[in-house]
Amino acid sequence: MKTLSKIALGGGCHWCTEAVFQALKGVVKVEQGYVASVEGNTSFSEAVIVHFNEEKIALSVLIEIHLYTHKSTSNHSMRDKYRSAVYTFSEVQEKKAIHILNDFKNIFEDEIITEILPFSEFKASREAIQNYYKKNPEKPFCKQFINPKLKVLVDKFSKYVN
Repeated sequence: MKTLSKIALGGGCHWCTEAVFQALKGVVKVEQGYVASVEGNTSFSEAVIVHFNEEKIALSVLIEIHLYTHKSTSNHSMRDKYRSAVYTFSEVQEKKAIHILNDFKNIFEDEIITEILPFSEFKASREAIQNYYKKNPEKPFCKQFINPKLKVLVDKFSKYVN
């Protein structure tokens, strides 16, 4: 029997994040849009909700992939719109995410700025920009920003890629 879970991830542009997580075994669905948290900065930022089968891919693997496929150690002026975050759907999931993130703190040279925040609300992107990479792989944006993330995914996490 499938054990389906979901986690929301903010990692810069949601087109990029969507493409990364759509490429994974065990990911059933990726919803692209904007997420707000119940704590901290309540403004919406670009993010995805990843629905996954826990028997095929673990939450720890999803968070690890998330950390390696976006600038999880880089602050910049657009961080409100492009927040680096893991949005959790329960206290149990929040505790797991905090533990997982703590395990990676010594692996990265720079400090991880990714926040663990409780999920509050989701607004889906317009239909025209959903599945952006699947519809537009030859666009300059995809070649410049998404392809390098997919290369990291294949190089570092090939056993999880469809």
